[in-house]
Amino acid sequence: MLNIIWLFFFLSAFVTALIKLFVFGNQDIFTQMMSALFTLSKTAFEISIGLTGILALWLGIMKIAERSGFVQLLTRLLTPLFQRLMPEVPANHPALAAIVMNISANALGLDNAATPLGIKAMQELQKINPHPETASNAQILFLVINTSAVTLFPVTIFTFRAELGAANPTDVFIPILIATYISTLAGLLSVAWMQKINLLDKVIIAYLSVFTLLIASIVVYFSNLDKTEMLQQSAFISNFVLFSLIIVFLCGAIYKKINTYEAFIEGAKEGFQTAITIIPFLVAMLVGIGVFRASGALEIISQSIRQFILYLHLDDRFVDALPTALMKPFSGSGARAMMIDTMQTHGADSFAGHLASIVQGSTETTFYVLAVYFGAVGIKNIRHAAGCGIIADFAGIMAAITITYWFFG
Repeated sequence: MLNIIWLFFFLSAFVTALIKLFVFGNQDIFTQMMSALFTLSKTAFEISIGLTGILALWLGIMKIAERSGFVQLLTRLLTPLFQRLMPEVPANHPALAAIVMNISANALGLDNAATPLGIKAMQELQKINPHPETASNAQILFLVINTSAVTLFPVTIFTFRAELGAANPTDVFIPILIATYISTLAGLLSVAWMQKINLLDKVIIAYLSVFTLLIASIVVYFSNLDKTEMLQQSAFISNFVLFSLIIVFLCGAIYKKINTYEAFIEGAKEGFQTAITIIPFLVAMLVGIGVFRASGALEIISQSIRQFILYLHLDDRFVDALPTALMKPFSGSGARAMMIDTMQTHGADSFAGHLASIVQGSTETTFYVLAVYFGAVGIKNIRHAAGCGIIADFAGIMAAITITYWFFG
């Protein structure tokens, strides 16, 4: 699947460039595409090198957590759920702990923490994968949950909205929460359908009910706060929880008389090796995205959609935010740039500005995660992972559009 996607980027970009050259006389188009190739390959390397320190840090902390026993505690709490969702993963397997930590970091909007934890989980799942080059059911389910997981505190989006002049930067909080929950549910349902997971199992229903109640409680709590206090509480809780978690791991290690420094160094070495491993996979995906964007193919898709919407005599305001939606599955930084451009062009408090923010917070960089996570363990046959991830993204985008009309239309 990744091979097809990668070829599509280049071939569609080439065809688009030829049309621009011979039909519209744009002689700079191939220069722009080649510039994108070199720039994005350099960017991919820089991102990989930048990840080295983060990977070393968080895999070092994970090693301390493993040795201090807290990972096992979290695993026992969620083992009944994951045993039913991932029956091929043995009870108390290290992969379950890494999955739990990854989901927690994603929920807090801590992308830099979530990525190394996600790679760690994928590596652990690979150890029990009977077909090393083909994604297992557990790896696919984890990846789809990862790419669609609920984000409780999208602080980065609040910050950009504040910088770009939004009157109430956090007014997208509740819409994002609702949209991302729909995205997660759609992703889980699609994987359950493909893998024939019984979601009517009493344990699964119980866990989903608890998660739903938790989301509802958070919505009620933040609904009673004014906009400024909501932003402050979101930022404070996110950072407080993460740093407190590190301290808890360290204290547990001290209690068990574990050499925390040696444990950290051992985990950090794994992080360094992982960062080197993902470089070629990241370069491949980012240069493909770069030429696709530089050719103008992405812009053509957006304009075609607008004409179709107008032909149906429907409101086309959402089309102004579609570049963010179309870019997000491929590139987080690209989608972020699209969101900022939309807010600068139309205003942070415009319909398009609100929608771009909600889309940014309710969908994930599916193909980036596919490239990095599967690339880190050498997976070539991704089976239905991309399809289920796209379903989750599509559900999140449609939910974001619907909710934006509901809240801000």
